[in-house]
Amino acid sequence: MKLWWTQLALNFAWSSTFFSGHHIDAALGIIVLLLITIIGFIAVAWRQDKVASLLFVPYASWVAFASVLNGAIWPSN
Repeated sequence: MKLWWTQLALNFAWSSTFFSGHHIDAALGIIVLLLITIIGFIAVAWRQDKVASLLFVPYASWVAFASVLNGAIWPSN
């Protein structure tokens, strides 16, 4: 459950850092931590609740894509 709360907090932190704060570099660090946390959640949840784990796979894919976009935007700002 700690990983779930951590990913939720990192998600909120990334959104406010990227969109409101316009700190693209800090947002990149946050989103990488977010992706690592989501992957960790998937791995841990797999042992207890395979459905919950599988439901996080699209979320992980989206965050991976958003990470690439964040990384691509960083040099141009």
